Amino acid sequence: MRHRVAGKKLGRTTEHRKALLRNLATELFRYGRIKTTLPKAKALRPVAEKLITLGKKGTLSDRRRLISYLKDKKVAHKVVDEIGPMYSQRPGGYTRIYKLGWRKGDGAEMAIIELVESEVLWKTKETEEVAEEKPVEEKSEVVEESTTEEEVKAEVVEEEIGEETKEEGVEEEKKEAENKEIDEKEKEN
Repeated sequence: MRHRVAGKKLGRTTEHRKALLRNLATELFRYGRIKTTLPKAKALRPVAEKLITLGKKGTLSDRRRLISYLKDKKVAHKVVDEIGPMYSQRPGGYTRIYKLGWRKGDGAEMAIIELVESEVLWKTKETEEVAEEKPVEEKSEVVEESTTEEEVKAEVVEEEIGEETKEEGVEEEKKEAENKEIDEKEKEN
């Protein structure tokens, strides 16, 4: 009997399940939201909430426990420095699960698990650093070439649409003028 046994096995061995939850928690804290199956999201929720509670305390011991669990120092520091203080006044319920429906391939029920009030986390320092590291000059040349082709196509489409709208506009003006003439004749009679 399984009385009072917490957690789901998720069809994995203990080591595999722990590694899975560790990786899911790391990615959740890194990106603020992740898409996974519903049972995995439900299994991740208590793990993530306990880690956020550690981050709220923010002691050296808690920071070390986070680093040992998450295996990524940047993410562990983010939990203590950014995520923990964000939820300092909140007594729990740091995550939210949205159901998405079923996956086409195997029919697994999908869900998005996200940190509540995590809009602040979407633009993190890591994403800004990654954007700065990429060379801008090389991409701008490629973008300019593609935009010139796109601009030419867009101009052609705009000209065609412009001609059609002009023709439609002229037709509408003619109809309005005819309707006005008919209305004036009816008023005279």
